Amino acid sequence: MHSGRSLYIAAVCLSACGRGAAQRDAPAPASPAPANPGASATVPHGNHDPKYGGVVLMNGDLHFEVVLRRDGRHQVYFSDAVREELPASIASRVSVTVTRAGAAPETVALQIDESGESWIGRGRPVEDPAHAAARITYTVQEKPYWIDVPFAQGG
Repeated sequence: MHSGRSLYIAAVCLSACGRGAAQRDAPAPASPAPANPGASATVPHGNHDPKYGGVVLMNGDLHFEVVLRRDGRHQVYFSDAVREELPASIASRVSVTVTRAGAAPETVALQIDESGESWIGRGRPVEDPAHAAARITYTVQEKPYWIDVPFAQGG
């Protein structure tokens, strides 16, 4: 009697295992295209177009646009996963450290602008953006974050 039960259990296991493998190896169904081509603006991470002439980067669901200008003015804007603007106060301790060829790095501590929409600061002009880089740092929800970008990419 135990051998009958063992065969039944083995048959159930084999059929379940086979079904799992077939489902695992099957291609994932394609997701339908949005009915409205402009709908990507409401889809998380569907829009990475810069609004201010900079470069848009991501940290999880948080987007931020970095604008680096040759005259030394720098700005950082924050937005959510669908690119709705967030107040600058979402972040703290925002800075841009510019590294130029043959010079010591320059850290520019940014301040919230008068409208509360972005972080702004001014450093020395960047004569050769092709040979410069910028490290953007900030803290959100007590978590520090930094990323390096080529200076020419940020503006």
